[in-house]
Formats: sequence, C-alpha cells, structure tokens
Amino acid sequence: MSAEILRSIGRIARALDSIANVEFKENALNRGQYLYLVRIFEHPGIILEELSLMVCVDKTTASRAVNKLVKQGLVQKQSDEKSVNRKFLTVTKTGEKLAKLILQENDYSEQKALQGLNPQQILQLKELLSIVDENIFEEYRQVKSGKIRDYLKE
Repeated sequence: MSAEILRSIGRIARALDSIANVEFKENALNRGQYLYLVRIFEHPGIILEELSLMVCVDKTTASRAVNKLVKQGLVQKQSDEKSVNRKFLTVTKTGEKLAKLILQENDYSEQKALQGLNPQQILQLKELLSIVDENIFEEYRQVKSGKIRDYLKE
C-alpha cells in the first residue's frame, strides 16, 4: 500500500499551516500559536496536559507556546486551589477577538477545501477522516506511552 493518502493529508495540513502563519503574523502570532489560542478558546479552563494531548505535542512544546501567548496578553493562567502546579488556561478579551478571527479563517479554508464536493461526499469524507484520526491518535498515545509499533518488531 502506498503512502499517498497520508502524503495528501500532510500536504493539505502544511499548506493550511503556511497560510495561517502568513495571515496571522500581523497579529504577532508566531508559527502555530493560532492553534493553541483557538483550542484554549474552545475549551476554557483546559490544563496544559490536556492541551498538549489535544494538539499532539509534548508538554514542553505546548508550555513554550502558551507562555508566549500569556506574554502577549492573549491567554491567562489561573491557579488550581488544590494544586499549585496545575493551571487552568483561558483566553483574555484580546485573545477571544483573535480566536474568533482565526475561526473565521478556519471556516473560510474549509469552504475552499470542500469546493466541488456534494453534501453526501462531504459527510462521507468527514466520517472517513474521523476514523483515520482515531486510528492515528491511538497510535500517537501508545507511542507516547512507550509502545513499539509493529513495523519495528522483528
């Protein structure tokens, strides 16, 4: 079996990421920061561990991105009364405005991506991508917890 499908998915993801990085640069967002801002906006009170798992990066990478967003006044950290080290993340008013703009861009990009597909094809694509996403996310979780994938076993 060819890796054509994953190459297409990767190309789409890289193209959309490049577009977003160009368009949101004027809003002082560095590479990929828009992703963290939107996820925090969509999940107010999320903690860093959950956020890093959601976007499939390690906690150190997520922490760096979140700290930059805090410095920019787009995100705030609120301490947990039970655990000093646990911080709940929320967007500020400025962060909320920017997150809403990013979501507009997401909607626009999705409309462009789905041009030429009928509603049935869009539904089918959504269902199939959901299965692929679940499969890959499970692999991601297992590898992060130390599992060796089958292709490496011999």
